[in-house]
Amino acid sequence: MASMARSLLCLSLVAVLLLVETTAPHGQAYAIDCAGKCGYRCSKSGRPKMCLRACGTCCQRCGCVPPGTSGNENVCPCYANMTTHNGRHKCP
Repeated sequence: MASMARSLLCLSLVAVLLLVETTAPHGQAYAIDCAGKCGYRCSKSGRPKMCLRACGTCCQRCGCVPPGTSGNENVCPCYANMTTHNGRHKCP
């Protein structure tokens, strides 16, 4: 009886760990401040609302935003490689 309870406990723990690992963006176990990082990233944009929307989507999917207001995309390859349906860069 005790071994059955122990097995059930282990199985439950594995299930919870798998759930946490698969719901975090690209294996990251922490959340970043997308609004803050995108706010700074888009602060000099000519179209800030569009920039914030695109940056927010990219940040949520990739779990990172490159530093600065432009460039530095080598810091976050997922962010740099995301494209629109037309093949253009999605992330500002």
